[in-house]
Amino acid sequence: MSIARSFIAGAVATTLAVAVPSVTFAQDLELRVGPGGVGVYDRNQERRTRNRCNPDDALDLARDAGFRRAEIARITSRSVVVEGFTRGRPDRIVFGNVRGCPEIG
Repeated sequence: MSIARSFIAGAVATTLAVAVPSVTFAQDLELRVGPGGVGVYDRNQERRTRNRCNPDDALDLARDAGFRRAEIARITSRSVVVEGFTRGRPDRIVFGNVRGCPEIG
C-alpha cells in the first residue's frame, strides 16, 4: 500500500510543479467576453497605446464639431481621419494621432 500512496503523492507533486509556473506567466492577461466575442486583453497593449488618439475620443470630438453619422475612415501612425456629414453634405476632419487628438486639418 505504501508504494501506491508514494506513487500518487509523486504524481500530484509533479502535476503541481508543472501547473504553477504556467499560471504565473499569465498574470498580465485577462479573458474578456463582450460584443466582439471572447478575446484576450493585454495590459501592455493599453500602455503602448496610451499616448495615441483614442478612436472613440476622435469620434466624440468630431460630433462636438457638428459632424453627424461620424465614423473612422483611416488611422495611420500620424493621423486619425473621421468622415461624416455637416450641413447635409459629406465632410471630413483630421486629428493628430497623439494624446488629446488635436485637430490638424
